[in-house]
Amino acid sequence: MKTIGLLGGMSWESTAEYYRLANELVRERLGGLHSADCVIRSVDFAEIERLQGAGEWEAAGLILASEARALEAAGAELVVLCTNTMHKVAPAIEAAASVPFVHIAETTASAVLSQCLTTVGLLATRFTMEESFYRDRLAARGITAVVPDDADRAIVHRIIYDELCLGIIRDESRAEYQRIMAGLVAQGVEGMIYGCTEIELLVGPGDTTVPVFPTTRLHIEAAVALALA
Repeated sequence: MKTIGLLGGMSWESTAEYYRLANELVRERLGGLHSADCVIRSVDFAEIERLQGAGEWEAAGLILASEARALEAAGAELVVLCTNTMHKVAPAIEAAASVPFVHIAETTASAVLSQCLTTVGLLATRFTMEESFYRDRLAARGITAVVPDDADRAIVHRIIYDELCLGIIRDESRAEYQRIMAGLVAQGVEGMIYGCTEIELLVGPGDTTVPVFPTTRLHIEAAVALALA
């Protein structure tokens, strides 16, 4: 079994899910008392969020690249960045570490294509919904990502940062996500990407009428498969 390096803390709420799922998946595959061989670096999200808001992505990339090198030095044989949004700086991380980097958009695209879908809704932070770094990865695989309108993007983003990242789960917010997803389905999307690692804390497969792609689970599934290959 290879050692998985989890680069998390953005937020720790979703990183905890990564750790839980990694261990459950290894136990399912190997049985008995087996658990994931992993090292975790959990950063202070307040500093990363400040850089996000200021548009200082290069500085954020330098921080995460340094942390990826630290994971490799600690024995990680592959690196998993436990966040969708910060894959905006994935090139800096990939350049910094010599071990494989498991890209969340690639694992998601593979899952979408496995169901023969080409048009999907994308719920995520405003950075992921509005900038091209994530949607371009999907487009390169022949997948069109449709995002909510301006007002609904603001709602999706606010719930992530003001509630889910703080461990707050509200029925009213779930209803808002359900409404927004129904609107995307009405526009013709064939599936729904939960493109922020915290979203799976709020909604699941039963909250929309189309297939869902939970990026946290898909990401760590790919990492565990690589670790056990």
